[in-house]
Amino acid sequence: MKAMILAAGLGERMRPLTDVTPKPLLKVGGIPLIVWHLERLAHDDFTEVVINIAHLGYLFPQTLGDGSESGVNIIYSDEQEEGGLESAGGIIKALPLLGEETFLVLNGDIWTDYDFQANRKLADGILAHLILVPNPEHNPEGDFALDGNHVVDVKQYTFSGIGYYSPKLFEGVPYGKSALAPLLRAAMKEGRVTGELYEGEWLDIGTPQRLEQLNAQLLNRY
Repeated sequence: MKAMILAAGLGERMRPLTDVTPKPLLKVGGIPLIVWHLERLAHDDFTEVVINIAHLGYLFPQTLGDGSESGVNIIYSDEQEEGGLESAGGIIKALPLLGEETFLVLNGDIWTDYDFQANRKLADGILAHLILVPNPEHNPEGDFALDGNHVVDVKQYTFSGIGYYSPKLFEGVPYGKSALAPLLRAAMKEGRVTGELYEGEWLDIGTPQRLEQLNAQLLNRY
């Protein structure tokens, strides 16, 4: 299975840090946040990782190279000309790189100890499998709910930014800027999205304060 890390966002809430550094390249525990993801993916038997880049995108290959230092092969999906295509748009542009099988997508600005599943299969007719987490303080109402193993469009838990997707979810969606949530909601209405609740370590590194909090935690831990 191939993996994709979404790394093309502007990181507006992280300014001024993101004026000079893309959010996934901000240091966590002394190394870029995205490197934690790459090393975890390598540990969990992923070998090919697509990274979409836009804001200050040239810094990614400068910093990460071809991924060999982290144990993976990185393929860059360059959105610098478009200025970022949002989540679904970025995935759609990268589809030729991701192939025809189920693939993993994760946000480049989260911190987690979740074990990525390189052998995860989607059940017949299922278009996506989402990892949900208990609601953090900054998202108290949540995004989606679980009804058995199906995800429904009711607020209960927070979407972690980790999901396994069939390319079929994106069929017929035109090239260009587009968000992921409307596609997921449409598939949920048809009962074609499954999910699970992950109660391990997870943090959305959305603000300088949360980045500082995570660095303090890691300093105490290590």
